[in-house]
Amino acid sequence: MSNCLFFNTFLCKSLVAAMIRPSRKHKNTWSCTLSEKMAAVDIDVPVDTEPQIRNPEDLERQAEGFKEQGNAFYIQKEYSEAFNYYTKAIDACPKNASYYGNRAATLMMLFRFREALEDSQQAVRLDDCFMKGHLREGKCHLSLGNAMAASRCFQKVLELEPTNREALQENKNATTLLEFERMAEFGFEKRDFRKVVFCMDRALGVASACHRFKILKAECLALLGRYPEAQSVASDILRLDSTNADALYVRGLCLYYEDCIDKAVQFFVQALRMAPDHEKARLACRNAKALKAKKDEGNQAFKNNNYEAAYQLYTEALMIDPNNIKTNAKLYCNRATAGAKLKKLNQAIEDCSSAIKLDDTYIKAYLRRAQCYMNTEQYEEAVRDYEKVYQTEKTSDHKHLLKNAQLELKKSKRKDYYKVLGVGKNATEDEIKKAYRKRALMHHPDRHSAATPEVQKEEEKKFKEVGEAFTVLSDPKKKVRYDSGHDLDDDGCFDGRDFDANNIFRAFFGGHGGGGGGGYNFDSSPDSGPGNFFFQFG
Repeated sequence: MSNCLFFNTFLCKSLVAAMIRPSRKHKNTWSCTLSEKMAAVDIDVPVDTEPQIRNPEDLERQAEGFKEQGNAFYIQKEYSEAFNYYTKAIDACPKNASYYGNRAATLMMLFRFREALEDSQQAVRLDDCFMKGHLREGKCHLSLGNAMAASRCFQKVLELEPTNREALQENKNATTLLEFERMAEFGFEKRDFRKVVFCMDRALGVASACHRFKILKAECLALLGRYPEAQSVASDILRLDSTNADALYVRGLCLYYEDCIDKAVQFFVQALRMAPDHEKARLACRNAKALKAKKDEGNQAFKNNNYEAAYQLYTEALMIDPNNIKTNAKLYCNRATAGAKLKKLNQAIEDCSSAIKLDDTYIKAYLRRAQCYMNTEQYEEAVRDYEKVYQTEKTSDHKHLLKNAQLELKKSKRKDYYKVLGVGKNATEDEIKKAYRKRALMHHPDRHSAATPEVQKEEEKKFKEVGEAFTVLSDPKKKVRYDSGHDLDDDGCFDGRDFDANNIFRAFFGGHGGGGGGGYNFDSSPDSGPGNFFFQFG
């Protein structure tokens, strides 16, 4: 390099001399012109101030000086300065293997293993018996995750020095690394992603600079739902190499599994731009687009009140990618909502449970399932879900829903007078009377006087319950308190011990006559005993 610089300087000076040398014919004219020009403009001709060393021995001495300076900086752990001086040594004497070896060692300390590998390989090309060169090459291969190549290098060291402890230990590390790779490959095939993460953590303890291991770990973290950890690994790689297709794919995969599908597609497309044959990125991109399209179709159908179509579209979307936990949880919940609209309440409960199994923090799924439990009168289950929601998000709305479910649960533990009469909770006064008329006549003991004792006892119990229900629901005050969940016995509004269903029956049907034109008669003589009425249908 110094010889080249000397030659360039010499050539430049010669050209300038040729330009300013006048011909004899125009000597005076040229001198005048040149004097005028020199007076007008300062001309600086570059001059090499450093002494030029052309003697090989001098170059070697200069290179050795640079190497010694590099060694001093290396000892002081000033690796960047050491790198600069080793580079100067190489420039002065590019055929010396030890200079490349020293610079490789410095690059390794700077974690620039790929560059260190190149220098190590150049060192052993210059000197195949350079043991430190082979050892450093093996270490670089090992740090970069190339266990087979590393093992070959360590074997070469052991050929040169069979008892070299460092080579023996590093060779064992290479064997261990190969075993972790094998276990990880097997685990990935079996979808045992936790095992793969475990193996890659151990492998990275040996091969700290291996992007391939980091990417595999990040991909498995994403598949395990540990998105922040996966994104952190991918982002670290992208900071060093923004065009790394594998890291772009993993970054997109995390966004895809977090239901940020539009952003995920952008990363997949970028990965394919960097590596058009990246099959995983291509498949993920296709799934992401298909999933979004099908989900959007289902949402639109639901908005259009086409619940059957929405239910079917959500079902189809759930078949696209079973690994997308977050999106599938939402799809199950959406299908449950459509199912509830279609009165498929049991299926809706199952879908909500599937959503919660995928994402146990999904509040909307708990709320939807709780509502379905309420609609199917499974109040204990509804209270349990609302309690979970309220513990997570203590809002006034959630508190109201919980209290309402608790009230319905309390009410469900009493006799359901509406069910006894066979009417709805919004039944009118006339509907309640008609229901009582029908049920009282149906269960009247005299109608079952010829039945077995067991049947008579059961019908008498039902007759009394019908009268009890009518007593409460036909009284506006009692009905209001009953509907609001109050215990009528505790309030003193109703005492079942003093209740007589026969009296209610008499009062309703107008005593002994065939009241209401019903075409029946009943008699209650003092000798007949309670409940022994006679009636006849017309």
